[in-house]
Amino acid sequence: MSFNVAFQMDHIETLSISGDTTFALCLEAQKRGHKIFHYTPDKLTYKNGKTLSLVEPLQVMDDEDNHFTLGKPFETDFLDIDFVLMRQEPPFNMNYITYTHLLEHLPKNTRIINNPISVRNAPEKLLVTFFEDLMPETLISLDVDAILNFQKIHKDIVLKPLYGKGGEGIIRLQNSEDIFIKIERFIKDQEEPIMVQPFLPEVENGDKRIILLNGEPVGCLNRIPAKGEFRSNLGVGGIPKLSELTQSDMKICKTIKPVLQEMNLVFVGIDVIGKYLTEINVTCPTGVRQIKNLGGSDIPEMFWKYVEGLK
Repeated sequence: MSFNVAFQMDHIETLSISGDTTFALCLEAQKRGHKIFHYTPDKLTYKNGKTLSLVEPLQVMDDEDNHFTLGKPFETDFLDIDFVLMRQEPPFNMNYITYTHLLEHLPKNTRIINNPISVRNAPEKLLVTFFEDLMPETLISLDVDAILNFQKIHKDIVLKPLYGKGGEGIIRLQNSEDIFIKIERFIKDQEEPIMVQPFLPEVENGDKRIILLNGEPVGCLNRIPAKGEFRSNLGVGGIPKLSELTQSDMKICKTIKPVLQEMNLVFVGIDVIGKYLTEINVTCPTGVRQIKNLGGSDIPEMFWKYVEGLK
């Protein structure tokens, strides 16, 4: 059965397709005979109780030099759209949040993945705080004294913006005479509280990205930090390697599964360092193409088989 699928995403011309999960989902949807449509979030408009958008028919090709063709744009009220995939990248800000509200006005027969209410309520670094037994000791604050006290206990700490992406803005702080100044300088640029955690030496062995489909693990990518770098994100030079799940990884997945299912978070990527769960990515999880290219599971195929069964 063929479905009409709209991708709410960053403009397709901006994608680096060799490692892009959204593009991989587009390719597989097209391969399976679904009609796919493209729009950027700024095209959403609320009017007279409905959310409308200008959308463009989309054709994709797995060719870096010529990877898409867009058809003539037209306005839709989404009544004829079976699925909307919310795939725009963070930052998770008021702009992002506003679009989740607009999506709530889509017709009831249009299935949105992931559920916009749950996405709004579960930004990556905050949902994990409801699993205290799985996460490293954590402080969320803008209070310099609280952060200094945390550093005195743990010595080697990491400061993270709450709503960033791809490792951007994350710094590591160790004992130094000017640590107060460094902390003060970091939080000066932040509008929201920051996340502070002990540095985890286990990151030298990699930071796992585990992809979950309806709460079940379907693929795992280990990201090894580049030489001289403590961050393992692919965007800052992390080296991807296929990985198997440990018993500890499976325990984490099993623990969070009921919550993800209850919140209707169908497509999720979690980050695990050693035995610790550090993030639950619900906005735009990535890593799918790398897993397949390294000989792992074909997650786009698994994704669409599952989604097709929802109708």
